[in-house]
Amino acid sequence: MKEGKSTKLNNQQLQQHQNGHLSPFKFAKLLDPEASWDKDQLGDVLHWIRQVVAILCGLLWGAIPVVGGIWIAVFLMISSGIVYGYYSMILKVDEEEFGGHGALLQEGLFASITLFLLSWTLVYSLAHF
Repeated sequence: MKEGKSTKLNNQQLQQHQNGHLSPFKFAKLLDPEASWDKDQLGDVLHWIRQVVAILCGLLWGAIPVVGGIWIAVFLMISSGIVYGYYSMILKVDEEEFGGHGALLQEGLFASITLFLLSWTLVYSLAHF
């Protein structure tokens, strides 16, 4: 019974893909300046880049161990710099099509701050107390 449902689902997905209704995401698109982006796709990519940076910085800050509010500002500069460099230098998108620099730089910002603070305090507390 389960095999019949999964086969039917796979056939439907294959048919949608062949008809052009389903556009699969390709990782090569992440570094292609000629690729076309819609607002949701670019927002998702920028969001997840910020989350990865947040975890890496949080783990590093907690392991070193650094303390103080200046490190939150350093994280924000690093994160925003990476996101800005990615969409302006690598993808070369016209930021006005996506709501300007403010909208693109704000994608995933508050979630990444939360994730950064969580990982920083968790690693710092577990490793140094």
